[in-house]
Amino acid sequence: MTIHLARHGQTAYNHEGRFQGHLPVPLDATGREQAAALAEAAAGVELTSLWCSPLARARETADIVAARIGLEPREDARFAETDTGDWTDRSFAEVRAEDPEGFARFQRSDPTFRYPGGESFGEQSARVQAALRDRYADREELPVLVVCHRGVIRLALAALGDESAGAQHVANAAIVTLPERVGGR
Repeated sequence: MTIHLARHGQTAYNHEGRFQGHLPVPLDATGREQAAALAEAAAGVELTSLWCSPLARARETADIVAARIGLEPREDARFAETDTGDWTDRSFAEVRAEDPEGFARFQRSDPTFRYPGGESFGEQSARVQAALRDRYADREELPVLVVCHRGVIRLALAALGDESAGAQHVANAAIVTLPERVGGR
């Protein structure tokens, strides 16, 4: 059985290149259009359940998908984006200029990287893997769509041994289908 991960639609922070972390940033007009396109794509996929991160941008995307496919989204905080700590609300350019080494580690999702005052990718990966194991364990809920974040998707792929996953581009509202056994080992 299958888990599909989908990144939320675009926000102003995505467009501007800013760290949003756990901020309640809503979708922008483009993001709502992307979420509607994601809903159409999801309508063409066999799904039994719909889960999402509780962060505003993911929940808003999941609600748009839910209205199209008729499944009620359920929240799981383990699918939330990384807590970006002191980098929250700052621009990528500003952080890159101030801490080029840290920014490079962020860009490649280095598992030992910790946001100053925030969460490490290792900590986030552990919670994401636990959430995926729970989704796989509940076979009656599969196949499932989880609306989440770029970092969550990258870490899920990296846990499969994809060494390039940390730097992989994941477009807003893109669906990434995981191999059946991820998180269930």
